[in-house]
Amino acid sequence: MLRTKEVRVGENTLVVETGKMAKQADGAVTVRMGDTVVLVTAVSSNSPREGVDFLPLTVDYREFAYAAGKIPGGFFKREGRPNEKETLTSRMIDRPLRPLFPDGWNCETQVIAMVLSTDQSNDSDVLAITGASFALGISNIPFATPIAAVRVGLNADGDYMINPTFEQRAESRLDLIVAGSDEAIVMVEAGAKEVSEDEMVEALERGHAAIKEILVVQKELIAEIAPVLRDVPKKAEPEGLAEKLLAEWKEPLADAMRHKGKIESYAKVDALKKAMMESFEDDQAEEKQFASSYWHHIQDIILREEVMNVGKRLDGRAFDEIRDIDVEVGVLPRTHGSALFTRGETQALATVTLGTSADAQRLDWIEGESERRVMLHYNFPPFSVGEARFLRGPGRREIGHGALAERALMPVMPSQEKWPYVVRIVSDILESNGSSSMATVCGGSLSMFDAGVPLKAPVAGIAMGLVKDGDNAVIMTDIAGAEDHHGDMDFKVAGTADGITALQMDIKIAGITRDIMSRALQQAKDARMHILGKMAEGIDSHREDISKFAPRIITIQIDKDKIRDIIGPGGKMIRSIVERTGCKIEVQDDGRVDIASNDEDAAQHAVDIIKELTAEAELGKTYVGKAVRVVNFGAFVEILPGVDGLLHISEIAEERIEEVTDVINEGDEVVVKVIDIDGQGRVRLSRRAVLRDKQRGEGGGDDSGSEGGGERQEHSRDRGDRGGDRGPRRDGRGGDRGGRGGRDRGPRRDGRGGGGGGRGGRDRGPRRDGGGGDDRGGDRGGDRGGNNDR
Repeated sequence: MLRTKEVRVGENTLVVETGKMAKQADGAVTVRMGDTVVLVTAVSSNSPREGVDFLPLTVDYREFAYAAGKIPGGFFKREGRPNEKETLTSRMIDRPLRPLFPDGWNCETQVIAMVLSTDQSNDSDVLAITGASFALGISNIPFATPIAAVRVGLNADGDYMINPTFEQRAESRLDLIVAGSDEAIVMVEAGAKEVSEDEMVEALERGHAAIKEILVVQKELIAEIAPVLRDVPKKAEPEGLAEKLLAEWKEPLADAMRHKGKIESYAKVDALKKAMMESFEDDQAEEKQFASSYWHHIQDIILREEVMNVGKRLDGRAFDEIRDIDVEVGVLPRTHGSALFTRGETQALATVTLGTSADAQRLDWIEGESERRVMLHYNFPPFSVGEARFLRGPGRREIGHGALAERALMPVMPSQEKWPYVVRIVSDILESNGSSSMATVCGGSLSMFDAGVPLKAPVAGIAMGLVKDGDNAVIMTDIAGAEDHHGDMDFKVAGTADGITALQMDIKIAGITRDIMSRALQQAKDARMHILGKMAEGIDSHREDISKFAPRIITIQIDKDKIRDIIGPGGKMIRSIVERTGCKIEVQDDGRVDIASNDEDAAQHAVDIIKELTAEAELGKTYVGKAVRVVNFGAFVEILPGVDGLLHISEIAEERIEEVTDVINEGDEVVVKVIDIDGQGRVRLSRRAVLRDKQRGEGGGDDSGSEGGGERQEHSRDRGDRGGDRGPRRDGRGGDRGGRGGRDRGPRRDGRGGGGGGRGGRDRGPRRDGGGGDDRGGDRGGDRGGNNDR
């Protein structure tokens, strides 16, 4: 039977439908918002899985390319292994569901969420979490506490948004996913741009209010279907065995758990458990099985009693005390940046590698294509916890921890315009006893400072724990492994001195209240400030220069219309620049050009070439150009590569000339000034203006012999034009060639004369047609001036 429920969530309507698809699953619903549709199913095996003392729950979230009207890339043209978002969303579905299953439920249970359609506006992840609860709730699987999830955003005006679109999220200061039941919040995942603790608490409250509205219709649907829930098998408990185990083993176990060193403590606990198991006879299989599973429960009891009754933690610390912190940067000689962050028995080695935009990660997800220029990869080798096992690729836990740390650091990264590098951070956990993901945040921040990355501020992270007994709740700062395993909450907070940048919470109880959340956030802030102070002792700002082993990137901006000049036909020009300089050159569609090289001089050479190729004429500026075409009304002079201007015959000399070729011929170098650029970009030039400037003494004469006596022209070819006549023509007409005009030597020491014309009077004599001798000397300027004043 088809059933549909609708509820308003934020600016959109959430539509849940069941009875149409996947009817052979124990529970199946489609959840829709806008045109984004997710099918979520729940199925459980009919018999318990023997010999397990944990919940055998599997959650898979998959996105199909057809949902966005795409065909997958690659050879096989079908979806492959889960991408990062699919993995992280699977974790987010699992985390709030797992603690809500009843104790003793050992039947294999599987939740699958499939994205069938996406409008690329509404995200499917929160729909999948909500749909999982709907599917379990209408099935016969004993899942008695319905939950729902929403996303909360916070815009620049301080307005909170429920389930914002992708476009709204791009402008939001907060990206918070919160899952909860009627009574309390059960899971939190957030990235933020330094929001305050009060803003975060308010966002959680807004999200929980929206969750309660969804739960109203969820409970209505469950009531209409009225599923008959399966019985939860009860574990056989031999009479009096629990009391006997507590009496005999509780105190020795407590002493072992209080041991300061993790490895030694765990070894003592394992030895005690082995001795306890050996105390049973071979025919006491039932007692052995119960004792093995009850051992963990005894540890829970010890932790709670130590905290609630004794008033201290197992390792003797105060509830807000942080373990000793040691910071070292620049620990590796050839990496671009490195840091070793140690907190107690947790140690993270963070390294940074700088690359160019070609190293950015290309993402092709159903929401669209994008690039990732900051990547953080987290590795957890087995030796970090004293184990020997196969070294595999990253699992869901490693991907999740890396994503959390990356999310914490992203808000302080410099913009691409300010810092054109692609940054890869790798965190290798060398020791682990609580909160290695937060050690990764600290190590990542420190290593980027060491690499010279101009972060807006350093970021630190801390993990908080909770032990709750009725209305009494104790919050613990910097939890160790045992407190994580046997406590009620793992609450990670990262941020700068000004606010929160990332948040993650997982709980093992029904939920926590706003008061507990507020207290935990404030206690985490105090811890964060302490850690930031310790980090500053190692390095308090980014290094002024990057490693000599890192590529140097110089970024320049050019007009988009000039991109073709750099690329050249078929890429010929850019290949030529790369071959000549050895640099790596990347041209973006917006006109940004990145030049990367380990040789700074080579990079600057490439910059000069590109600037020359893309330069534009400037009004009033003087250039040394080359006459590329002579016509009867003037000459076209190339003043920059690909930029010609008209030098009209009236602007060639001060006096009237009959023919252009009396002064200028094709191929001659000419000093000209830009006197006009019209609306179509056409350039008008003047040689006469240059001569007048020199006669007035503008920039005139020093003893250095530089052009015009003032600053040398920017262009390397600026040698002045060949002033004066070109000497006798082949037809016998007279006139001397003149010198290289413009080489004004200034006044003579005896005060006579004006600035010279360089090698004035360089009379070459008659041309080849026989007119006169070949006297190259002639008068070398006489008064070093004359009409050849350059």
